[in-house]
Amino acid sequence: MQWWDSYRAVYGTELRAEAMVLADHGWAVVPGTFPQGESWSGCPDASQEGPCPVLDDWARRASTDCDQIAEWWTGLPYSILLPTGLTFDVLEVPATVGRRAAAVLRAVGVPVPIAATPTGEWLFPVGAGEPLRPDLAERGGIVLHGRGSWFAAPPSTYPQGSVHWRVRPSACGWNLPDPFRVQDALAEAVAQRPAVAGGGSTYRLATVATGVRS
Repeated sequence: MQWWDSYRAVYGTELRAEAMVLADHGWAVVPGTFPQGESWSGCPDASQEGPCPVLDDWARRASTDCDQIAEWWTGLPYSILLPTGLTFDVLEVPATVGRRAAAVLRAVGVPVPIAATPTGEWLFPVGAGEPLRPDLAERGGIVLHGRGSWFAAPPSTYPQGSVHWRVRPSACGWNLPDPFRVQDALAEAVAQRPAVAGGGSTYRLATVATGVRS
């Protein structure tokens, strides 16, 4: 129990600091359940499928207020959850697709924030409101998180490990990318075009760079 209390204090401080950084840039946060061994804890009848909000009416209560955040993360090491559908949406994809899409975006000089989960998903925050392209919606493992959903931000943990930034939001000036650009890059990645490996799919790369619908 002494070990758990020590861990909770140190890790809780890290979570609180990161939640405040996110809030300082206008990304409202809400506390979520956290792993304790192989189980999820933090609220009665916690879902065992992954982190979820511990508050009733969590979307309305998500906050950027530092005093509120300090209160939430003073006790238990709650996950940092970011509600989607308002400031931003999140595209969740398998790691293999995420890596290819990131390569496409780098090739055209479009920096985007990217997080990765220890369970093999890559997360792309984008501007809110654009539906998922039909060709991507038909692809298994690609999910658009919009209104009524959330994602766990680093350094939240799973039983398998921690969520981490592949590309920090600060590297992009905390600017959210155009969802058209990211979805075009994902479509390029899914199709495994030569451009992903450094080939010459000039038209597709130009489309990603400008954010024009294809």
